[in-house]
Amino acid sequence: GDAVSSGDLLAEIETDKAVMEFESAEDGILGKILVPEGSQGIAVNQPIAILVEDASEVGKVSIPDEAQTVGAGPKKETEAAAEKDSEPAPDKQAAQPREDASARIFASPVAKRIAQSKGLELSSISGSGPHGRIVKADVENFEASAPVQVFSATPPPGFEALIRQYEAREHEVIQLDGMRRTIAARLSESKQTIPHFYLRRDIRIDKLLAVRSELNAALAVRDMKISVNDFIIKAAAMALQSVPEANSIWAADKVLKFKSSDVAVAVAVDGGLFTPVLFDADTKSLSQLSSEMKDLAERARSRSLKPNEYQGGSFAISNLGMYGIDSFDAVINPPHGSILAVGAGAKRPVAVDDGIEIATVMSVTLSVDHRVIDGALGARLLASIVENLENPLRMLL
Repeated sequence: GDAVSSGDLLAEIETDKAVMEFESAEDGILGKILVPEGSQGIAVNQPIAILVEDASEVGKVSIPDEAQTVGAGPKKETEAAAEKDSEPAPDKQAAQPREDASARIFASPVAKRIAQSKGLELSSISGSGPHGRIVKADVENFEASAPVQVFSATPPPGFEALIRQYEAREHEVIQLDGMRRTIAARLSESKQTIPHFYLRRDIRIDKLLAVRSELNAALAVRDMKISVNDFIIKAAAMALQSVPEANSIWAADKVLKFKSSDVAVAVAVDGGLFTPVLFDADTKSLSQLSSEMKDLAERARSRSLKPNEYQGGSFAISNLGMYGIDSFDAVINPPHGSILAVGAGAKRPVAVDDGIEIATVMSVTLSVDHRVIDGALGARLLASIVENLENPLRMLL
């Protein structure tokens, strides 16, 4: 019954990572709400409301026939990407084995990608989609019953079994939002498909802290502060230029090597995290990186980042030092080739020549995708990062 004008905000739509504002394209009166607030799993192009011109039509309108068939035909390339989040679970009774394995195999793009990453033959998988088409869930269910699973004597219990197991204990069931589901899926995929290895170094940061203190004193008139994390971003960006072979990601059966240093930084938000990307970080000053990082972090916490601001990059940084964590191993966020886990700086005794000194030391761990970066190459990358952080003046030149 509300009157709306073109450009008025009708709804906020939560995707896997962001909350997008949906505006009215025309003037009119809201005649009927088709999708209630809080609904989940709404398909791309599904009607969510109907606008009418006459107030007498409010509540009486129905979905036009042409709107009911939206998306029923073959998917366009831009729509195919939506399958990742919108493909329904297959009807197991409808799944039919393929009689001729040599015939053309119909599969969704996401099903093909998952099968390729798992080394599965599509011809061995039964499709439950229209006309036997293989969809995402078919590949995932096939994985669940693959021969490798015979090593597990007791498969993980499902939700209903766990509820029964804990029914005598007071508990709360928390529904997952799109972000939590995406994090779970991507990081599970990461640990299952990416061969991680880890390189660890201790970094003396006394010089860095001294330079930072001088810079912040000079920047006080501009109400600006450089953080240790800003130095780490710059050090990593410069290292990717010094060791360009490590500025790469795995892309199916190829490697993509980049010219610019695009560095992602993990930002904790309620219910999950974002990894906004600082593009061309190697070309930006510390003050530029600091301003840009603060802006990205604030908009990440309000979930107002655009997809192009948190997608991309070849390298990531996860810093838990502010929480007092000494060291940890970070999980690579696909498709990145590596991620640097940063711990807290603390005073420690350090052996120097024949004596002992007290220095501020920060421990870091570089998690590396072995498909892209070998041990020696990863060691060179980490050594370059350490060199930059222990000699911070070179980052000001």
